[in-house]
Amino acid sequence: MRIDLATAPGSQERPNEDWVSASAPSSGGGVLVALDGVTPPAGDDGCVHGVPWFTARLGVRLTELSGSRRDMPLDRILAEAVRATAEAHHETCDLSHVRTPQATVVVVRWDEAYVEHLVLSDSVLLLQAPGGEVTAVLDDRLDRVPREVLRSVAATDALRNAEGGFFTAAADPAVAARAVTGRTPRGRVRAVAALTDGASRWTDTFGEGDWAECLAVLRKEGAEGLIGRVRAVEADPARPPARHKRHDDASAVYAEL
Repeated sequence: MRIDLATAPGSQERPNEDWVSASAPSSGGGVLVALDGVTPPAGDDGCVHGVPWFTARLGVRLTELSGSRRDMPLDRILAEAVRATAEAHHETCDLSHVRTPQATVVVVRWDEAYVEHLVLSDSVLLLQAPGGEVTAVLDDRLDRVPREVLRSVAATDALRNAEGGFFTAAADPAVAARAVTGRTPRGRVRAVAALTDGASRWTDTFGEGDWAECLAVLRKEGAEGLIGRVRAVEADPARPPARHKRHDDASAVYAEL
C-alpha cells in the first residue's frame, strides 16, 4: 500500500482551512479523509473558534470513527462526527447561525472486501479500476447554483444547507443523509484520491487534463506535485481567477490499494 498526501494554504496571510488525513488501522484496511473548510464572508458567523478549529475537530473524529467503528456506515459516522463537534462548542457559539463553521467532506474506507466512500459538497473523489479507468464521484449541487447567485452573500446564505441549494457539514447531523455514498468491491479498485476544490481545479476549472490524467499526476509526482501544477497555472497572469479566488487552499490524498 502507498499513501501520499499534501496540503497548502491559498495565502500566507490566512490559515489553511483544509484538513486531510490517512490512516491504516491495525485491524487492516485504511481510511482517507479530506475536508475543505468554507471561508465565511466578512462579518459575524456566530463562532468564537473559526474554521480551522472546526475542520480539525471534525476531521479527527471522522478519522477515528471510520477506523474504529467498522460496523457503522459512513453516513452514520459523519452524523456522529458532526454531532460531537457541535457538542464541543455549542455552549460558547451560536450554532444556528447560517454561517456557523462548515466544511465539504470526502471519506474513503476500505478493507479486504469493499471500498466505501462518502462525498458531501464540492470536493472530489477519484476511483481507479485495475484497468486504469477513472471514475469521479461528485456532489454537484453547488455547481448547479448560478455563479451570479453565489456572488450575493444573502442569496448564498439562503441556499446554504437548504432544499434546492447545497449542503455542507456544519452543526446539524441530519446533513449526513444528503451525502453521496456507495461502496465498490475491493478487487475493482486499484487506487483512490480525495481532492479539495483548490486541487481539483487543475481539471475541473483549468482543464489541464481529465480525471485520469489528474490521477496519473498524483501517481507520478505525488500530492505536492499536483498542487505545484495548480499553483503554476494560477500564477499565469493570462488566466482569470478560478471562481472568486486566484489562489485557494489546496489538498490531495492519494492511496494505491
